[in-house]
Amino acid sequence: MSRLRFIFALLVAFAVAPLLRAASDSADLPHVHVQLVVPGDALYKSEKLNDAGLYFKLEPGWHIYWKNPGDAGEAPKITWTLPQGITADPMQFPAPKRLPLGPLMDYGYENEALFPLKLHVAQGVKGGPVKLHAKADWLVCQERCIPEKAELEVERKVWDGLLNILYIPDSIFERFSKQLPQPLPATAKATFEPTADGFRLAVTTGRRETEAIFFPEDPDALNNPAPQKFTTTEQGLVLELKKGPYLQKQLAELKGVVELSGGRAYEITALPGLVALPSLAWGLMVKAAGLAFLGGLLLNLMPCVFPVLFLKGLALVNSGAEEKKKIRLHGFVYTAGILASFWLLVGVLLGLRAAGATLGWGFQFQSPAFLALMAGLLFFLGLSLTGMFEIGLSLTSAGGALAQKQGLTGSFFTGVLAVIVATPCTAPFMGAAIGYALSASTAVTFAVFTALALGLAVPYIALTLQPVWTRLLPRPGRWMEILKQAVSVPIFATAAWLAWVLFGAYGLTSLLALAASFVLLVAAGWLLGRGPLHRKATLAAFVLLVAVVAADLLLPARFASDRLSATSAAAKWQPWSPEAVSRAQAAGQPVFVDFTASWCLSCQMNERVALTKPEVQKAFAAHGVVLLKADWTRHDEAITQALTALGRSGVPTYALYLPGQTSPRLLPEVLTPGIVLEELKVLPSR
Repeated sequence: MSRLRFIFALLVAFAVAPLLRAASDSADLPHVHVQLVVPGDALYKSEKLNDAGLYFKLEPGWHIYWKNPGDAGEAPKITWTLPQGITADPMQFPAPKRLPLGPLMDYGYENEALFPLKLHVAQGVKGGPVKLHAKADWLVCQERCIPEKAELEVERKVWDGLLNILYIPDSIFERFSKQLPQPLPATAKATFEPTADGFRLAVTTGRRETEAIFFPEDPDALNNPAPQKFTTTEQGLVLELKKGPYLQKQLAELKGVVELSGGRAYEITALPGLVALPSLAWGLMVKAAGLAFLGGLLLNLMPCVFPVLFLKGLALVNSGAEEKKKIRLHGFVYTAGILASFWLLVGVLLGLRAAGATLGWGFQFQSPAFLALMAGLLFFLGLSLTGMFEIGLSLTSAGGALAQKQGLTGSFFTGVLAVIVATPCTAPFMGAAIGYALSASTAVTFAVFTALALGLAVPYIALTLQPVWTRLLPRPGRWMEILKQAVSVPIFATAAWLAWVLFGAYGLTSLLALAASFVLLVAAGWLLGRGPLHRKATLAAFVLLVAVVAADLLLPARFASDRLSATSAAAKWQPWSPEAVSRAQAAGQPVFVDFTASWCLSCQMNERVALTKPEVQKAFAAHGVVLLKADWTRHDEAITQALTALGRSGVPTYALYLPGQTSPRLLPEVLTPGIVLEELKVLPSR
């Protein structure tokens, strides 16, 4: 009998143990601390004071979800067990943030979050102590997701008398009260209009808004990872939204939360109506086009573009005796090559964007095949400039219509080459213009990039349109041949730089394959240099060139090895990730992010001129700045989405995140030590 009693007591103990654990108002689980918060020590028969809430404190890098979790996830839930006469409202959800996860986009919270609600005490409830019991369920995720739950309980007394004038709100509620979306003011208005692939949402707030993100309540309403194109107006904003792939119905209203600059968030219910593109968009487009034009002008001075422009200048000197009409024709053909190349690149970007992909300016340099082809093309051009053979890129050629056709073809493809070698350089003024253009409508995108193309073409076409200026050029002579051979040096240097980029991104084996293709190009150039009378040599050279192109298309990607980390050479710089930024900000540290790539010459110049300078590094250390490097040499979807969120589409981009602020300070594309030091003055010294 005593043995049975012992077993029965043991069973009772096991049954009661969970109940004893549930008597706590908080629980610590893997990656999450959760707490049932009921401020004060009493509940009142006044609905305004009975606050409660579910509070989460998360480990860095982990997150929980909003009521619409986005592409994946599940919102937290709470189930109450309350005394008779006491009821609880549904939980309220603070404004979330966008959480990219590979090709998906979630909506949720990192670091910490409070889901508040109100408790109601009926007049008939007697005074005295009561127990408030709640069961909480949630999903916490990083790269993997863990479903968790906890039994939470607090004890409070019902105040059956006058109001306790010593009641003090809980500090947690004070900190999180501003994060709750507010009802849209009566003077404001929200309207949406269906478009071909989504919706155009207009919100009138009575002031010019500088940023906005919309979070839909309907999980199927939007394509969550798609960028939300933002246009400010005099009285509010307009957002271009892409509809979700599973949306089958016509929406009668568009409900959700719009988060504006300054952390303001409003609950909106937009009704159907006409939403015209604001007139201010034309002003923004003109400004972006002007910046792009200036950027195109400055691109001519970049080390990868200037040799190509110089070749055209040499050809113009050699053609001083030709007809003005013919010179101008070559200028227009050169411009046409630049325009066609820009339009083709932008068309590819817009087509991929419409298909759901996210790419940025210079994306082609993230392809090993493109790097190998470009390096081979420039190496082959350098061989021609040394005098090994002629490839017909001069402005004039001796004899007949065929020679004239070759000359025009040469002008066109010189324009194409100028665009190709210009894309790794983001000149000053170009970053914001390109970011705006790639997030705007198709018409605006083509207008801005046309301005960029014209800026690149203007210096050469100006010489062809003003014959008087050509008289200032020196007469042709032997000096031209010597100078042309000298220009082959920067051309070979550019080919060597592309080979270095290929090696840094894809490993030694890819570099060896490229070196083998260079050897074949030398052999092809030697065969071509034997003259047009040697048909067998020309045919053999053609076969070698075909072999080189095939090798450049296939071998670099096939033999690519693990990339070399751009941060391994400098211990102070750590690899970038959204989680790394969140961890540093949660610890109260400022963060400086260098969005860079090996193929970006402007990035390399800024690093050597500004970021690696001792006074700049000393200032970073003095202010306790966490240095993160986002290496975009090879395509990285997370970096691409981060650039898009910053309103940029390419590198270099520099962002300084201050503690407690979600929107970073963006630095110019061209850095000096003084610019960086001036930005750091806003930070307190450690």
